[in-house]
Amino acid sequence: MAVSPRRALIVVDVQNEYFTGNLQIEYPPSSGSLANITRIMDAATAAGVPVIVIQQDSPANGPAFSVGSHGWQLHDEVAWRHRDALFNKPLPSAFSDTGLAAWLEAHAIDTVTVVGYMTHNCNDTTIKHAFDRGLSVEFVHDASGAVSYANRAGYASAEEIHRVFSVVEHSRFAAVLGTNEWLQALATGEVPERGDILGSYRAAQSRQASAAA
Repeated sequence: MAVSPRRALIVVDVQNEYFTGNLQIEYPPSSGSLANITRIMDAATAAGVPVIVIQQDSPANGPAFSVGSHGWQLHDEVAWRHRDALFNKPLPSAFSDTGLAAWLEAHAIDTVTVVGYMTHNCNDTTIKHAFDRGLSVEFVHDASGAVSYANRAGYASAEEIHRVFSVVEHSRFAAVLGTNEWLQALATGEVPERGDILGSYRAAQSRQASAAA
């Protein structure tokens, strides 16, 4: 019989910078992802799942998330809600130069659920850091979001970045779920399953062969 996970919810960088600042989330739209984040926070609190809020710190003269600025502040919808811990981080991963790992260990957490921003940056590094530490990880894809990029390497839309990173996370690092799926898992105690690299590869090969037929 499967043992229900001992979860903690990690709410990553839900700060004003992503809504009204210099780095506004494009896909999924931030209004929808924020509503899902708050639903998840409320459900976690009601179920006794610890809620850990993460806040990005950047130098006071930086272009984004500068400490003390409006963009650095937590979004009001997250700031007033219950939380069990708050960690400020200087780097993308919520584990880097914070007390998060020690807090999780002290509370015997074996599973972390990651929501917040951005899919391809702080969420991705946090997920992989947690995976490397031996934790089970869940990523709620519609409670996150991405922006578009263009640089010497090329262009990628926010939708493309979000979709590709979600697929890659599920191939090994995290069980990727929608908000309703996660709420169902929380209610039933079920353990969401992540994929694996070979299975993901073979499914892609089969899909490509079917499309070519």
